[in-house]
Amino acid sequence: MTREEFENLVAEALDRIPQELTRLMDNVAVFVEDEPPADDPELLGLYEGTPLTERGEWYAGVLPDRITVYRGPTLRMCETREDVVAETEVTVVHEIAHHFGIDDARLHALGYG
Repeated sequence: MTREEFENLVAEALDRIPQELTRLMDNVAVFVEDEPPADDPELLGLYEGTPLTERGEWYAGVLPDRITVYRGPTLRMCETREDVVAETEVTVVHEIAHHFGIDDARLHALGYG
């Protein structure tokens, strides 16, 4: 799968997030990278920033939070295009949940681990 096709899958996954939630997202950008950092080669996605639940009066003039979805590990772990679509959607939801302050333990319990 080409990078462009994968980027489209990420965009489609973002489009499936309910508007009630996307309206609440604030100061966050989503990126696609081919490979994760060398120290975590199986990483599918990464949220970097300050979750909405931790922002206070001090939060102003900061760079956007960053959600990165990694193409390489996703393609390596999936056998079919349908698997890639499903895994990409899970990864996007997982990282957006971190933006909302939901931790990994809760996400695993909800099936987004």
